[in-house]
Amino acid sequence: MTTKSQNNKKTNINTKTATFAGGCFWCTEAVFKRVKGVTSLKSGYSGGTIENPTYEELHYSNTGHAECIQLEFDPNIISYETLVEIFFGTHNPTQLNRQGNDVGEEYRSVIFYHDEEQKKTAETVVSRLTEEGIYDDPIVTAIEPFKSFYPEESEHQDFYDSNPNQLYCRFVIDPKVAKLRKKFSKYLK
Repeated sequence: MTTKSQNNKKTNINTKTATFAGGCFWCTEAVFKRVKGVTSLKSGYSGGTIENPTYEELHYSNTGHAECIQLEFDPNIISYETLVEIFFGTHNPTQLNRQGNDVGEEYRSVIFYHDEEQKKTAETVVSRLTEEGIYDDPIVTAIEPFKSFYPEESEHQDFYDSNPNQLYCRFVIDPKVAKLRKKFSKYLK
């Protein structure tokens, strides 16, 4: 029998933070929301020069930010290395400043590392994928130090789950979620 205090201990897990930009944040959010060990997730912006950018500023001004997600994860359930592998396996890291039809600096592929261990892990995964020849073109994903994260407005959070029949979801996000299910099924919630 589990006591109340034991339940409280289970909820006080030591989480870590990861920040990924893989093109449209709706896509990246839809993928990582389905991964075991991810305890919370927000869509937003990182990597730019202005504070608290709006969606309009991001897309119509030169803010320097990328659409990204920031997630908390339990390293006892999923490793940062596995998260990086899922990141690379569910978007195209060989397209500079774009993902498919989404074009612009805000759609670039970036791993924003939070410490030197994350940086080393990301670099190791990139080297391994390059050596294995996984992609026909070179990986252009940037690996940059995390500086700040600005959450997106509420209408952009949980977009895929809230709009499953929207054409963008069906034609752009569904294939990414399908890749997750096919390649990383053992990590699904």
